[in-house]
Amino acid sequence: MGFEKLSIAAIAQNKKLYLVVGGAGAAVVCLSLAWRSLRSREKVRVGVVSQLLVHPLKSGKGISVAFAECHHIGLKHGELMDRHWLVVKEDGHMVAGKQQPRQVLVALTSDGGRLCLNGPGMEELQMPLQQPHNPIMDCRVFGTDIQGRDCGDEAARWITRFLGGEIGYRLVHFEPHMEPRKSADQEKLFSQDEVAYPNVGPVMLLSEASVGDLNGKLQKDVTVERFRPNIVVSDCNAFEEDSWTELLIGDVRLHRVMACGRCSFITVDPETGIISRKEPLETLKGYRQCQPSEAEIYKKSPLFGQFFTVKKTGIIQVGDVVYRIGR
Repeated sequence: MGFEKLSIAAIAQNKKLYLVVGGAGAAVVCLSLAWRSLRSREKVRVGVVSQLLVHPLKSGKGISVAFAECHHIGLKHGELMDRHWLVVKEDGHMVAGKQQPRQVLVALTSDGGRLCLNGPGMEELQMPLQQPHNPIMDCRVFGTDIQGRDCGDEAARWITRFLGGEIGYRLVHFEPHMEPRKSADQEKLFSQDEVAYPNVGPVMLLSEASVGDLNGKLQKDVTVERFRPNIVVSDCNAFEEDSWTELLIGDVRLHRVMACGRCSFITVDPETGIISRKEPLETLKGYRQCQPSEAEIYKKSPLFGQFFTVKKTGIIQVGDVVYRIGR
């Protein structure tokens, strides 16, 4: 039998893969392998992006945006990158919402190259977004060293006055030339991923249905903002996001690394800045524990939401269809 040319359409980039096979047996083998390859790249609709949230200030107020640039280090909207500003003590150690719950009420925004700080009972403070002549501080975030550009004395006085207390606080900014933290230093499940001031992963995703399932078990509903995700997905089942390994949203490709283990920070009410240290954490502990084989990773922290890394950068918009890649 002469050689036959068999054309098999490949999904990626609308190209065609041509195989030259000899004999019926070889053709069957090639067809089988090609079908498996195509199935592994199968694109299935699993939801819709209903909300995008950028948190410029770690433990600060989230900003709901219509679109965002998705970079390897996290989301960006306009001049603001997710969790690229940080409140620290004067010795450089980070200050998070568990220690200062009122920090969730601080809104950090930008307007034409100027940074704006707002909070209840405070006058708005504006300052230059870039302050290259200010000193760079050595900071400590989750046991890892990282730099931050000091945002100046006015910002320090504003933050200190708003948070109260007898010690001074400062605001710092992570700049592009600085060395980011390695996610793997915090959690070995990550590989080459890098972050500025987030806990561990550059992107956190959560579904509306998962929050709805939790609310069905609570006496008082909580909002998705309490869990501080970047991407909120609708039109899917509760906790379906736990099984999504590879996602395509617009031209952005994401890879799931691990679940988000929750702590007492989720007991801070994002509307009041008051911490209860009880709900919804206690309810989640009752039904969202990890498998025994994963206890070394998550300990006793309940799981809610998923951390993703960015495999292909691009733009994500509210209303984008979320596709699962592969089976």
